[in-house]
Amino acid sequence: MKEIVYRAARRLEIRTVLVANRRLWTPPGNPHVSTEWVHGGPDVADSHIAEHASEGDLAITADIPLAATLVEKGVLVLDHRGEVYTEANVRERLSVRDFMASLRDAGIDTGGPGSYGPGDKRAFANALDRTLTRILD
Repeated sequence: MKEIVYRAARRLEIRTVLVANRRLWTPPGNPHVSTEWVHGGPDVADSHIAEHASEGDLAITADIPLAATLVEKGVLVLDHRGEVYTEANVRERLSVRDFMASLRDAGIDTGGPGSYGPGDKRAFANALDRTLTRILD
């Protein structure tokens, strides 16, 4: 998935920032990709993203609470499978996530997401392309 993002950054010459609580590798020779390393736990990276993202930005995350926060700010949000989070669907996804967490907390095996396959990669690449086209037009 990162490779798809890196190629899009280079092709379209758009600033791309990866945020994490650990050091990340960036592709050599791609001046459009940078990283921001935040110290602390996972929520520190989410807080940093939420604080620095602004309306019209694009964020890619599988974290539904972060997606909900970003959508409220007018940020375009995609997940790694190409789903676009919107005001119409992000609250529903958050409710389902919370419900599944309560089932797991009660000891019920809820399974997990399916494996990430070529179809997911294609769906992500297509959604990224459509979203970037919309942003840049």
